[in-house]
Amino acid sequence: MAKKNGSDEPICSFCGRSESQVEHLIAAPEGGIYICNECVDICRDQLQEHTVSTPDKVELLPPEQMKAELDKYIIGQDEAKRVLSVAVYNHYKRVNYNLKNAESKRGKKRDDERTAAERGGNNDGVELYKSNILMFGPSGCGKTLLAQTLSKILKVPFAMVDATTLTEAGYVGEDVENILLRLIKNADYDVAAAERGIIYIDEVDKIARKSENVSITRDVSGEGVQQSLLKIIESTVSSVPPNGGRKHPQQEFIHMDTTNVLFILGGAFVGLDKIVSDRLGKTRIGFGGMLHSDATDPDAVLPAVQPQDLIKFGLIPELVGRVPVTVALKDLKSDDLVRVLTEPKNAIVKQYVKLLDLDGVQLEFDGTALTAIADKAIALHTGARGLRTIVENAMLDIMYKVPSDKSIRKIIITSDTIENSAPPKVVKDAA
Repeated sequence: MAKKNGSDEPICSFCGRSESQVEHLIAAPEGGIYICNECVDICRDQLQEHTVSTPDKVELLPPEQMKAELDKYIIGQDEAKRVLSVAVYNHYKRVNYNLKNAESKRGKKRDDERTAAERGGNNDGVELYKSNILMFGPSGCGKTLLAQTLSKILKVPFAMVDATTLTEAGYVGEDVENILLRLIKNADYDVAAAERGIIYIDEVDKIARKSENVSITRDVSGEGVQQSLLKIIESTVSSVPPNGGRKHPQQEFIHMDTTNVLFILGGAFVGLDKIVSDRLGKTRIGFGGMLHSDATDPDAVLPAVQPQDLIKFGLIPELVGRVPVTVALKDLKSDDLVRVLTEPKNAIVKQYVKLLDLDGVQLEFDGTALTAIADKAIALHTGARGLRTIVENAMLDIMYKVPSDKSIRKIIITSDTIENSAPPKVVKDAA
């Protein structure tokens, strides 16, 4: 029995306090060894800090179901949604496969005699590599919304960054590692969850180099950023400063593995269709050639994009090789924009109808108003992104008056309201 100062009172073998100084003293089965309740708490905390948590598998939907979910929020772009659904399904199937493989390897270390089949593991030696995604299409066609909606469907963390804010390390601007920091923050600092998240990098076309020739001068916000993106897009364990930037050299870094992070790159890539058309015009002749009318239509040309077209546009070959899945989005037409206004679960018209319904007022957009909103967005070249602003401007006065005028019962928005800023039709209680 461990004793203190020759007394018969047992003491904790770790901290040396006697039984009377602690709440509880636990004795070992033999050997006269004791441990107090406070030392047990310390040991438990230390074990928890060093326990490697096993991330949960991502709950996957088959591609057809995933597209059906996307259809609830995004109008049109059917081919793009099909390509994305397959690519994202394959990516997270690979993530779950690698996770199962890792569990299998840990099980083998614990018990070499058990077979992979008995553990349900995969031990065939096949390695699956990830395929990041590049989306291109005009502004307001739904690139950002597609990426955000996919993260919601899969219930994985999501982060978005504008590529134009990034600069090469050592220059004024945002480091590429800060992209990972945003994902970690959005995952509530759960690094294991962040390592299975989605990062959307917008405006990638704005960091294209100015020519196909290798730059001999510094291009810190263009080619330099592309070079910096390579290491995190592929598969690496990156050291992420928890406070961002390089202002705190003594800070402890967060280590994050990007092997299972899905990177989706997006941009308008204005002029890419001409590069593709020129290539097709030179190589496709006879019955297999593209009609001249089709060759000038970006919606018909962009699905035929090849890696050499992206390199000619200004992306470096190494970056192009890391985004093998390309998704071409079409420009939204007037009918598409009308559907965007009314059909999705979070449609703009539905939101405003609900807002006024909370004040006891019925809101109605007639058919001509919806078409006028769509046509105005097309004229402004804003795509679906500008729809809300147009509706907000048309309804500003009425939204201002409704809360204080309890006699209003119905509001009808017409094309005259949209095109000429005329007041909407207002139905009030009879005097």
